[in-house]
Amino acid sequence: MVHCLIVGGAGMLGAGLAKRLIQDGKVGGKAVTRLTLFDIVAPNSLPEGGKIVVGVETGDISSSETAERLVEARPDVIFHLAAIVSGEAERDFEKGYRINLDGTRHLFEAVRKAHERDGYYPRIVFTSSLAVFGSPLPDVIGDDYIITPRSSYGTQKAIGELLLADYSRRGYFDGIGIRLPTICIRPGKPNAAASGFFSNILREPLAGLPATLPVDPSVRHWFASPRAAIGFIAHAASVDGALLGERRNMTMPGVSATVADEIEALRAIAGDDAVKLIRHEIDPAIVAIISTWPQAFESRRAEQLGFSADASFQAIIEAYLEDYAPQAEKKA
Repeated sequence: MVHCLIVGGAGMLGAGLAKRLIQDGKVGGKAVTRLTLFDIVAPNSLPEGGKIVVGVETGDISSSETAERLVEARPDVIFHLAAIVSGEAERDFEKGYRINLDGTRHLFEAVRKAHERDGYYPRIVFTSSLAVFGSPLPDVIGDDYIITPRSSYGTQKAIGELLLADYSRRGYFDGIGIRLPTICIRPGKPNAAASGFFSNILREPLAGLPATLPVDPSVRHWFASPRAAIGFIAHAASVDGALLGERRNMTMPGVSATVADEIEALRAIAGDDAVKLIRHEIDPAIVAIISTWPQAFESRRAEQLGFSADASFQAIIEAYLEDYAPQAEKKA
């Protein structure tokens, strides 16, 4: 009997993870009996839980009182997905540190205090980011490459990784940190992430709408579909902590592709008319941020632990069309 808490449960990944947990019905071989979704606002809709009791909590994760309230229920698995995105964290320094750093530390501290009171010892899955790496970078980054963030968001995530490793070393909880590739194609409307254009130049043309490309088509990056990312998060809850040892954080597998590769995959699926909807308009601010980001990884450690990526960029687009496009058509 497992109680799962999703911190960031109203977001795209949180909502998808909730559906995945209900579909699987188990975590680490044990039945999920309770699922709590927490966010600053309640989800637009709740998944059908069947035998799983699904509840909602709202509040500000940057409040220590909120974190302690969430931990009072002693969830067995905590998925910490809550964060403000890269572009917003860079523009609003104070908000970025309050949500992305203080929120993480308050949650970890609430678990530590509970552990010291009654031996509470949950699994915590922390979603980190490729932004923990910064230039200068090799063409392909291995598992042992040092993290040197060049943005406030990347710094906040890197500190979260270090906290996760230290609290796990001290025995307060069993933590695992997974660095997600850039998620593409994100459903819904554009967000404030610097990486948002990677999705925009596909999602909008697929819906017959124009989109702006703010960087050169030669830009290369590391991608995963929402389906793959949700799979990473769900699988992370089941990885044996003994196999992680002191190295609690790792980069997830992905697809290395250029923007030009994206566009050709779009052409193969939706044709030339969709590609013609993309307008090239350089944005120096976006170019500056993206220039510090990694292009490709060797994610052998994650693969050895059972994490698997999308087969190709065309498969990423196909997954989006299967998982999200029908919903978008219904709303239209």
